[in-house]
Amino acid sequence: MSLPDLIHRPRRLRKNPAIRSMVRETSISPSDFIYPVFVDETITKAVPVKTMPGVSRIPLSDVGKIAKETASLGIPGMILFGIPAEKNATGSGSWDADGIVQRAIREAKNSSPESYIIADTCFCEYTDHGHCGVLDGHEVDNDATLANLQKQAVSYAEAGIDMVAPSGMMDGMIAAIRRGLDSAEFKDLPIMSYAVKYASAYFGPFRDAADSTPSFGDRASYQMDPANSREALREAILDIDEGADILMVKPGLAYMDIIRSVKDITDLPMAVYNVSGEYAMVKAAAEKGWIDEKRVVLETMLGFKRAGADLILSYHALDAARWLNDN
Repeated sequence: MSLPDLIHRPRRLRKNPAIRSMVRETSISPSDFIYPVFVDETITKAVPVKTMPGVSRIPLSDVGKIAKETASLGIPGMILFGIPAEKNATGSGSWDADGIVQRAIREAKNSSPESYIIADTCFCEYTDHGHCGVLDGHEVDNDATLANLQKQAVSYAEAGIDMVAPSGMMDGMIAAIRRGLDSAEFKDLPIMSYAVKYASAYFGPFRDAADSTPSFGDRASYQMDPANSREALREAILDIDEGADILMVKPGLAYMDIIRSVKDITDLPMAVYNVSGEYAMVKAAAEKGWIDEKRVVLETMLGFKRAGADLILSYHALDAARWLNDN
């Protein structure tokens, strides 16, 4: 039997690790990550989040230690989520100069000046009803919430934040925050917009971590329908026009197509949030011995980069950075 006369043999460039690394199209490094941190005003020692193995709510006293550890691994940034001791209908604790995030910002910057500190800018952790803004009956009042977002963002800026990241999916939130920051003389402070955020079942464990489960209903009236992709482009374009500096897609795994579609219409940096449910599934399967956690995590991170993400917010960030540094 004669062998085929093959001119094209792609396997030639897969023969050994050296050539595979030489022709690799996509790479990841610790500098691609942003590490999410939950700071709880009500505790004095770390409390594990039962639905997110390896993740804990931390007290204010641990923020500096986490900032130093993150920086030592080569991860440039952290994003802070605050759990306050007291909540109310408007979430006014979020713009208190001595609020939990404001104090965490100062602690992180004092302990690790080289760390880039970002603040999630929303109200669900601060409101007693768990929704992302001011209520009018059982609906979130978009425009009243915009006024409070300005106060929150300016308060974070005054505390020394490097970037704000509004996540509530309010119409006009980027323009409102930009006006508020500019009026307060924070013209150089960038905004990373959760521009495309879906009303996703993948967020479940986060609500345990951030104590932000709505007391009634859901967030489908302001977060996006998972069935829609054209709407994602409209949301992204609106945020670009309003002055966003970085765009984000959230969640990640089920929305790789959305990351690519948004990336194709803009030259702004793109972020993706590898969310709590995605993290929890990997952890659960790894604990059962069903998957190789390291390989699955790093392959997933490569997938985000290949889809077009420049930055990856992930609870896997510390482990992924250690693995990459070991390699």
